[in-house]
Amino acid sequence: MNIVCLDMEGVLVPEIWIAFAEATGIPELKRTTRDEPDYDKLMHYRMDILNERGLGLKEIQEVIATIDPLPGAREFLDALRAQTQVVILSDTFEQFAMPLMKKLGWPTLMCNTLEIADDGHIAGYHMRVADSKLSTVKALHSVGYETIAAGDSFNDLKMIRYGKHGFLFKSTEAIKAANPDVPAFEEFDDLLAAIEEALA
Repeated sequence: MNIVCLDMEGVLVPEIWIAFAEATGIPELKRTTRDEPDYDKLMHYRMDILNERGLGLKEIQEVIATIDPLPGAREFLDALRAQTQVVILSDTFEQFAMPLMKKLGWPTLMCNTLEIADDGHIAGYHMRVADSKLSTVKALHSVGYETIAAGDSFNDLKMIRYGKHGFLFKSTEAIKAANPDVPAFEEFDDLLAAIEEALA
Protein backbone atom coordinates (compact mmCIF):
# COMPACT_ATOMS: atom_id res chain seq x y z
CA MET A 1 0.00 0.00 0.00
CA ASN A 2 1.36 3.36 -1.05
CA ILE A 3 0.47 6.84 0.09
CA VAL A 4 1.86 10.06 -1.35
CA CYS A 5 2.76 12.81 1.12
CA LEU A 6 3.01 16.33 -0.29
CA ASP A 7 4.04 19.62 1.19
CA MET A 8 1.55 22.42 0.55
CA GLU A 9 3.17 25.86 0.33
CA GLY A 10 5.62 26.25 -2.51
CA VAL A 11 4.46 22.92 -3.97
CA LEU A 12 0.70 23.24 -4.52
CA VAL A 13 0.04 26.85 -3.57
CA PRO A 14 2.18 29.98 -3.34
CA GLU A 15 3.91 30.70 -0.04
CA ILE A 16 1.27 32.38 2.14
CA TRP A 17 3.75 34.46 4.11
CA ILE A 18 5.44 35.75 0.95
CA ALA A 19 2.04 36.78 -0.46
CA PHE A 20 1.22 38.51 2.82
CA ALA A 21 4.62 40.24 2.89
CA GLU A 22 4.04 41.57 -0.63
CA ALA A 23 0.48 42.69 0.16
CA THR A 24 1.52 44.55 3.32
CA GLY A 25 4.89 45.84 2.15
CA ILE A 26 6.74 44.08 4.99
CA PRO A 27 9.69 42.33 3.31
CA GLU A 28 10.84 40.75 6.59
CA LEU A 29 7.83 38.41 6.39
CA LYS A 30 9.14 36.84 3.18
CA ARG A 31 11.34 34.58 5.32
CA THR A 32 10.12 30.95 5.06
CA THR A 33 11.30 27.43 5.87
CA ARG A 34 13.41 27.65 2.72
CA ASP A 35 15.48 30.23 4.62
CA GLU A 36 15.09 29.20 8.27
CA PRO A 37 15.06 25.48 9.12
CA ASP A 38 14.04 26.12 12.78
CA TYR A 39 10.26 26.44 12.52
CA ASP A 40 9.74 27.59 16.11
CA LYS A 41 12.29 30.37 15.65
CA LEU A 42 10.64 31.35 12.35
CA MET A 43 7.12 31.52 13.82
CA HIS A 44 8.18 33.63 16.80
CA TYR A 45 9.97 35.97 14.40
CA ARG A 46 6.75 36.28 12.37
CA MET A 47 4.51 36.79 15.40
CA ASP A 48 6.80 39.52 16.76
CA ILE A 49 6.54 41.41 13.46
CA LEU A 50 2.76 41.00 13.30
CA ASN A 51 2.31 42.21 16.85
CA GLU A 52 4.61 45.20 16.29
CA ARG A 53 2.52 46.20 13.27
CA GLY A 54 -0.87 45.48 14.86
CA LEU A 55 -1.72 42.81 12.28
CA GLY A 56 -3.73 39.70 13.03
CA LEU A 57 -5.59 36.75 11.57
CA LYS A 58 -8.19 38.89 9.76
CA GLU A 59 -5.57 40.69 7.68
CA ILE A 60 -3.81 37.43 6.79
CA GLN A 61 -7.07 35.71 5.81
CA GLU A 62 -7.98 38.64 3.57
CA VAL A 63 -4.75 38.05 1.62
CA ILE A 64 -5.24 34.26 1.57
CA ALA A 65 -8.66 34.77 -0.03
CA THR A 66 -6.87 36.25 -3.06
CA ILE A 67 -4.41 33.33 -3.46
CA ASP A 68 -4.99 30.64 -6.07
CA PRO A 69 -3.20 27.28 -6.33
CA LEU A 70 -0.13 27.16 -8.53
CA PRO A 71 -1.02 26.64 -12.22
CA GLY A 72 -1.58 22.93 -12.79
CA ALA A 73 -1.72 22.01 -9.08
CA ARG A 74 -5.41 21.03 -9.04
CA GLU A 75 -5.02 18.91 -12.19
CA PHE A 76 -1.89 17.27 -10.76
CA LEU A 77 -3.69 16.40 -7.53
CA ASP A 78 -6.73 15.08 -9.38
CA ALA A 79 -4.55 12.85 -11.57
CA LEU A 80 -2.58 11.60 -8.57
CA ARG A 81 -5.64 10.92 -6.42
CA ALA A 82 -7.14 8.85 -9.22
CA GLN A 83 -4.22 6.44 -8.79
CA THR A 84 -3.36 6.39 -5.09
CA GLN A 85 -4.02 7.90 -1.68
CA VAL A 86 -2.63 11.39 -1.10
CA VAL A 87 -2.18 13.39 2.09
CA ILE A 88 -0.88 16.94 2.39
CA LEU A 89 1.52 17.37 5.31
CA SER A 90 2.07 21.01 6.10
CA ASP A 91 3.40 23.19 8.88
CA THR A 92 0.72 25.75 8.03
CA PHE A 93 -2.40 26.26 10.14
CA GLU A 94 -6.05 25.30 9.76
CA GLN A 95 -7.06 28.97 9.87
CA PHE A 96 -4.88 29.64 6.81
CA ALA A 97 -5.33 26.48 4.78
CA MET A 98 -9.06 25.83 4.49
CA PRO A 99 -9.82 28.33 1.67
CA LEU A 100 -6.91 26.84 -0.29
CA MET A 101 -8.09 23.27 0.30
CA LYS A 102 -11.45 24.22 -1.20
CA LYS A 103 -9.69 25.46 -4.35
CA LEU A 104 -7.72 22.18 -4.52
CA GLY A 105 -10.84 19.98 -4.29
CA TRP A 106 -10.64 19.24 -0.54
CA PRO A 107 -7.63 16.88 -0.35
CA THR A 108 -6.74 15.44 3.04
CA LEU A 109 -4.63 17.91 5.03
CA MET A 110 -2.71 17.39 8.25
CA CYS A 111 -1.44 20.67 9.70
CA ASN A 112 -1.40 22.75 12.88
CA THR A 113 -3.60 25.34 14.57
CA LEU A 114 -3.20 28.94 15.70
CA GLU A 115 -4.10 30.39 19.07
CA ILE A 116 -6.08 33.55 18.35
CA ALA A 117 -6.66 36.18 21.04
CA ASP A 118 -10.03 37.88 21.50
CA ASP A 119 -8.76 40.96 19.64
CA GLY A 120 -7.73 38.82 16.65
CA HIS A 121 -3.98 38.87 17.07
CA ILE A 122 -2.01 35.64 16.85
CA ALA A 123 -1.11 34.78 20.42
CA GLY A 124 0.59 31.46 19.74
CA TYR A 125 0.37 28.24 17.84
CA HIS A 126 0.01 24.54 18.53
CA MET A 127 1.94 21.99 16.52
CA ARG A 128 0.02 18.77 15.94
CA VAL A 129 3.05 16.71 16.97
CA ALA A 130 6.80 17.32 17.22
CA ASP A 131 8.66 17.02 13.90
CA SER A 132 5.23 16.57 12.34
CA LYS A 133 6.12 15.54 8.79
CA LEU A 134 8.59 12.85 9.81
CA SER A 135 6.37 11.71 12.70
CA THR A 136 3.43 11.35 10.32
CA VAL A 137 5.28 9.32 7.68
CA LYS A 138 6.67 7.07 10.42
CA ALA A 139 3.12 6.56 11.71
CA LEU A 140 1.90 5.74 8.20
CA HIS A 141 4.68 3.15 7.87
CA SER A 142 3.65 1.65 11.19
CA VAL A 143 0.16 0.91 9.82
CA GLY A 144 1.37 -0.71 6.62
CA TYR A 145 1.87 2.12 4.15
CA GLU A 146 4.95 2.92 2.10
CA THR A 147 5.37 6.63 1.53
CA ILE A 148 6.39 8.65 -1.48
CA ALA A 149 7.02 12.27 -0.54
CA ALA A 150 7.63 15.58 -2.27
CA GLY A 151 8.42 19.02 -0.89
CA ASP A 152 10.48 22.12 -1.44
CA SER A 153 12.00 23.16 1.88
CA PHE A 154 14.38 22.18 4.68
CA ASN A 155 11.47 20.95 6.79
CA ASP A 156 10.47 18.46 4.06
CA LEU A 157 13.81 16.66 3.79
CA LYS A 158 13.22 14.17 6.61
CA MET A 159 9.93 12.93 5.16
CA ILE A 160 11.44 12.90 1.66
CA ARG A 161 14.36 10.75 2.81
CA TYR A 162 12.42 8.42 5.13
CA GLY A 163 10.04 6.89 2.63
CA LYS A 164 10.25 4.56 -0.34
CA HIS A 165 10.86 7.44 -2.74
CA GLY A 166 11.23 11.18 -2.29
CA PHE A 167 11.49 14.22 -4.51
CA LEU A 168 12.24 17.91 -4.32
CA PHE A 169 9.78 20.11 -6.19
CA LYS A 170 10.24 23.79 -7.03
CA SER A 171 13.00 23.96 -4.43
CA THR A 172 15.87 26.44 -4.13
CA GLU A 173 19.21 25.99 -5.82
CA ALA A 174 20.87 25.86 -2.39
CA ILE A 175 18.67 23.02 -1.13
CA LYS A 176 19.07 21.09 -4.39
CA ALA A 177 22.85 21.56 -4.29
CA ALA A 178 22.99 20.34 -0.68
CA ASN A 179 20.91 17.25 -1.57
CA PRO A 180 22.18 16.16 -4.99
CA ASP A 181 20.98 12.58 -4.48
CA VAL A 182 17.31 13.66 -4.27
CA PRO A 183 15.63 13.92 -7.69
CA ALA A 184 14.39 17.47 -8.24
CA PHE A 185 11.62 18.66 -10.55
CA GLU A 186 10.11 21.99 -11.58
CA GLU A 187 6.99 20.92 -13.51
CA PHE A 188 3.93 19.02 -12.29
CA ASP A 189 3.97 16.67 -15.29
CA ASP A 190 7.51 15.61 -14.45
CA LEU A 191 6.73 15.09 -10.77
CA LEU A 192 3.60 13.11 -11.65
CA ALA A 193 5.63 10.88 -13.99
CA ALA A 194 8.25 10.26 -11.29
CA ILE A 195 5.57 9.38 -8.71
CA GLU A 196 3.81 7.08 -11.19
CA GLU A 197 7.11 5.30 -11.80
CA ALA A 198 7.62 4.95 -8.04
CA LEU A 199 4.11 3.51 -7.72
CA ALA A 200 4.67 0.96 -10.47
